[in-house]
Amino acid sequence: MSGHRRKHACELAGLDSIPAIVRDIDRNTAIIYMCDSNLQRENILPSERASAYKMKLEAIKRKSGRHPKDNVSQVETNKRSDEIIAEQVGESRAQVQRYIRLTELQPELQKMVDDGKMAMTPAVEISYLKPTEQKLLLETIDSEQVMPSLSQAQRMKKLSQTGDLNEDTMLGIMMEQKKPEKMDITIPAEVLQKYFPRSYTPQKMQETIIKLLESWQKKRQQQLQR
Repeated sequence: MSGHRRKHACELAGLDSIPAIVRDIDRNTAIIYMCDSNLQRENILPSERASAYKMKLEAIKRKSGRHPKDNVSQVETNKRSDEIIAEQVGESRAQVQRYIRLTELQPELQKMVDDGKMAMTPAVEISYLKPTEQKLLLETIDSEQVMPSLSQAQRMKKLSQTGDLNEDTMLGIMMEQKKPEKMDITIPAEVLQKYFPRSYTPQKMQETIIKLLESWQKKRQQQLQR
C-alpha cells in the first residue's frame, strides 16, 4: 500500500530485509490508505492530486455500499463523500470537486495544467467538453499558440452542451483578442515621503517620478543601442 520508494532504496542499499507491517484490510480501505499516503507528498502535481481524490471518493462510496453515482456516504453521519475528503485534506468541497474534474481531461491537457501552462479554472470548464472536442481544442492550441481564458472555456462548454461547438466556433472563440490585464500600482505614502521634501504634494511627487522614469528609459535605450 505504501513504502515502495523506501523498499526500492533498501534494495539499492543491499539490505536483505526491512521492517514491515502486515494488515488484513479490504481493498477499498487499502485504496484510501494508499491515496492518503500519496497526498502527503510535498510535491504533488494537480493531475496526481486529482487522481488520488477520485480514487478515494470512489472507494469511500463503495465502502458505504452506495452506487458510484450517488455522492452521499453513510461512512460519517450521512456526509457527502467529497465533503469527507474536503475535511480530511483541508480543502473546500468545491475545490475537491474541481480537482476531480481534471481527471476528465485528455492527458495532454492534464499535462498543460501540471506544467502551469493552463490555469485550473478554465481547465475545469474544458473538462466538460467531449473527448473529440478536447482533441480539437488541442489542435487549435497547437496551431494558434493560444490558451483559453476562463470566459472562453465557459463559452465553449455552453456550445458543447447545445451541440454547437465545432472547429469554426471554437476557432472563433480562441482567436478573440483577450483584454489586457489591468495593472495598477499603489505605493504607500510613507514609502514615498522619505524620498521627497515635506513640501512636495502628491501631484508634485508624481511629476517627479515620471520625469525620473523618462530619464531612466532614455539611458536604457542608449545602452541597448551600444
